[in-house]
Amino acid sequence: MRDYFPYKSLRPNQEEFISLVDEAVRKGENLIIEAPTGFGKTISVLAGVLPYALSMGFKVVYLARTHKQMDRVIEELKEINKINPVSGVEFRSRKELCLHSYIQNFVPDAYNAMIVCKNLKKLHKCDYFENVKKKKDEFSEIVEYFLNSPSQPIEILSYSNLLELCPYEVTRKVGEKANVIVASYLYMLNPAIRNAFIESLGVDYEDLIVIFDEAHNLPNQAIDVLSDKITLNSITRAVKEAEEYNEHEIANFLSIFLKGLENLYNERLKDREVEEIPILPESIFSHVFDILNISERLLVRILREIVEVGDAIREDKIEKNKPPRSYVGRVGEFLLNWLSVIGREDYLFIMSKDRGFSLELVALDPSKALDFINDIQSAIFMSGTLTPLEAFKDIMGIENAKLKKFPRMVKKENALVLVAKDVSTRGEERNLELYRKMAEYIVEAVKLIPKNVGVFTASYEVLQGLLSANVHLRIEEEVGKKVFIEKKNASSKENDILVRAFKEEAKREGGVLLGVMGGRNSEGQDYSGDEMNGVVLVGIPYARPTPRVQAQIRYFEKKFPRKGRYYGYYLPAHRKLVQAAGRVHRSAEEKGAIIILDYRVLWSSIRKDLPDWMNETMKPVNLPRMKLYLRRFYRNLEEEKV
Repeated sequence: MRDYFPYKSLRPNQEEFISLVDEAVRKGENLIIEAPTGFGKTISVLAGVLPYALSMGFKVVYLARTHKQMDRVIEELKEINKINPVSGVEFRSRKELCLHSYIQNFVPDAYNAMIVCKNLKKLHKCDYFENVKKKKDEFSEIVEYFLNSPSQPIEILSYSNLLELCPYEVTRKVGEKANVIVASYLYMLNPAIRNAFIESLGVDYEDLIVIFDEAHNLPNQAIDVLSDKITLNSITRAVKEAEEYNEHEIANFLSIFLKGLENLYNERLKDREVEEIPILPESIFSHVFDILNISERLLVRILREIVEVGDAIREDKIEKNKPPRSYVGRVGEFLLNWLSVIGREDYLFIMSKDRGFSLELVALDPSKALDFINDIQSAIFMSGTLTPLEAFKDIMGIENAKLKKFPRMVKKENALVLVAKDVSTRGEERNLELYRKMAEYIVEAVKLIPKNVGVFTASYEVLQGLLSANVHLRIEEEVGKKVFIEKKNASSKENDILVRAFKEEAKREGGVLLGVMGGRNSEGQDYSGDEMNGVVLVGIPYARPTPRVQAQIRYFEKKFPRKGRYYGYYLPAHRKLVQAAGRVHRSAEEKGAIIILDYRVLWSSIRKDLPDWMNETMKPVNLPRMKLYLRRFYRNLEEEKV
């Protein structure tokens, strides 16, 4: 196993981790591992997988959630390649691996990029793709080059641009022969994308070993992939688009369908205070059946025709150098999907008015996205937050699995976990007076925690409550630290700018980031050194009892008797809390404080889902005791630095 471990020394427990992985892949077993941040999971899992995978010709598919995590895998493969030959390539979406100006300028997302790419190739309107055939020697040379050196997308894009070749085709061809492919979850969770991906590599499922990094994200990611949504606005635009293309029968059908939806909305949802309601899936077609007097079989035929017309509209827009979106095609695809799952217990059909009227197809069973697991050689799931492992195994439907939990590497003296015993975000307790009391805790904590502090709330509603108590103004006026407030609907670019500015404050007097648990800043971000010396967690992020949450609980209760509410409601919130707490200790040596403003965390029913290091250092406090503990903790740290 040391043949593929490029570093001189092993960290604590790494050798056991590597041996577990090696044994699992040789036996064709699945493995679920919890190991802490700073453990070295990436290099350990590669060192464990590669000896058997390379000797037997298995292809390793390494899945991660963010580009940063994916790049990290390639960096480790580069180090391994210095001591033992190994090839690897990172897959991105067609949009990100494309040099064509049309896709760069007009295509908004990966899905449309895939469709447009297909059409551009069909119409012979992509010179980069045409050059793959015209410049066979150059294409073969660049593929061979990247097979000898594990590569990131920027490297492939740069070389492909120089030779005017298609970067996606280069990546795909390297992927056919590479030992390791690094990609996002979508490549294996989305059935359509997965099948195309596997086919393009020219392999069978039984040839694969799949690694899921940061696997605590899997349940939500799987639900998102299997769900679908369409807005009233899209349907209205589809009617207009059909008229513009003289597809009058389709326009008439969609107009009748739209009128039926409006009637349903007025009857069921418009004047009610709720944001969403479950509906009978057949009810959205009632008006169509009444007016047109058609059968369900004919309805399917009409929808398939609508999808075909949508494809033709996209082709026409590409020809005219216009954005390739087709509302007609999108509506047809959604409604066919809706029809295909009618009668299944693992789906909920919803009418919603959140940010405009919409229809939503909500998946309830994340395990359906892993229906390929029994067909592959082995699957490895790893994260720093999977406790309890049995629950993760159940929810994701992972059979033939070994479970292993490694201890957190946070030293007892490096962590301080304080729980306020006189506040909570329970619904009946929320009022302005409560938020003012919580603001007092936050302001005092921010005074005593050096440099940067994260304040993560149970929801945007709770965040708004703190803002109504002027917590942000008090921090800036009384403490002198700059406050950064996470926005609910901010783009990734806007959020990146916000977080970058927050991290920069660590070089000055320090800053405070206000956000929510379960959000991108409390889970997907890494903060090192003084970038986050402490966090204040305000409440427990239990979901509102919406129809989809209640349906999830009922579904799990039927599938896992007496565990439905725990799996569908309590456990997801507890994991979000732990993830947010984990922003402080991103390595074994980092030190910091975690203040939790919710006395319920002291309850045994919640503490059992928290990691050992949090339970071992947890202390119940009131405001004066919190200040005392924080002063003592950070005074000791200053003394250690001296």
